[in-house]
Amino acid sequence: MVARNIKTSLGHKGTDIETSATRELPEKRIDSVSLIYVPLHLGGPHKGTSMGPAAIRVQELAERIGKLGFKVASEKEINIPHSVCWWDQNSTAKCVPEITEVSVQVAEAVESAMDAGTIPITIGGDHSLAIGSIAGVSNYYRKRSEEFGLVWFDAHGDINTPDTSSSGNVHGMPLAVSLGHGDKRLTELFGYTPKVKPNRSVLVGIRDLDQPERDIINQSGITPFTIRDIDHLGLGRVTDLALGAMGHDVSGLHLSFDIDVIDPDTAPGVSTAARGGLNYRESHLALTLLAESQMLRSIDIVELNPAFDMRNKTAELAVELVLSCLGKRIL
Repeated sequence: MVARNIKTSLGHKGTDIETSATRELPEKRIDSVSLIYVPLHLGGPHKGTSMGPAAIRVQELAERIGKLGFKVASEKEINIPHSVCWWDQNSTAKCVPEITEVSVQVAEAVESAMDAGTIPITIGGDHSLAIGSIAGVSNYYRKRSEEFGLVWFDAHGDINTPDTSSSGNVHGMPLAVSLGHGDKRLTELFGYTPKVKPNRSVLVGIRDLDQPERDIINQSGITPFTIRDIDHLGLGRVTDLALGAMGHDVSGLHLSFDIDVIDPDTAPGVSTAARGGLNYRESHLALTLLAESQMLRSIDIVELNPAFDMRNKTAELAVELVLSCLGKRIL
């Protein structure tokens, strides 16, 4: 076994946070992945996210993963029900029955992929798909009485509930749902809640928050790193801090990466762009460091919207990000 040692401290909101981790790394690298395509658009009003998986396929994701030395064990596309549920202007959480149906499919596919000894890579589609992917990861570790950590990269908090959301769009709620807050049809998927513990959850890159989200984040017990923290400390140190914050005893990490965490000058093809995000090199650095931890066990890449992209530029970036997650190196 190889040990990874991290000891860092951060003054955040006037408080010193000391984090440390000593991780026992697996002796053998997982060398197979399962690709799960989720053309989901029901979490928000932007139908273009349904084309995200197709745009990434155009960039030859599976072939390029193969060239990196991984076997693509399976490719699966999740069926998305046809619905006009997003037209409902009075719902506090739109399309919940349909998103619940999709979440069960995604969870089962992710759990099955992990049971088969592969890394599930869930390609979206809007971020509400993470309700299912995190449920699947949680099911996997729960059966083994093990803990896992969640690293959530996003410009937004995605931690609204039906009571705090002004839009009712579920793609603004998946982190809250995974932490056990929100519509019970989603939070109690598979009969238990929460799917991930707050003290095992880290939110990185946030810069565009509703006021209720600020309050929820401050009260939730998760570890947040704003874009200001990244500006001040550098993304390398923030990533080390994130790894330490989840604890030394997690058996694996789930990455949920919303492409809108990246600045729209670099990644224009997203539904809810917010200026002032990560640049190209910062994005790759963070994912390379997560790969080097050898703890990354499951991955979401979400919110690619080809309708807003330029010559598939953001889809190409998404593929490059996946390769960094899998350990692609310069030398």
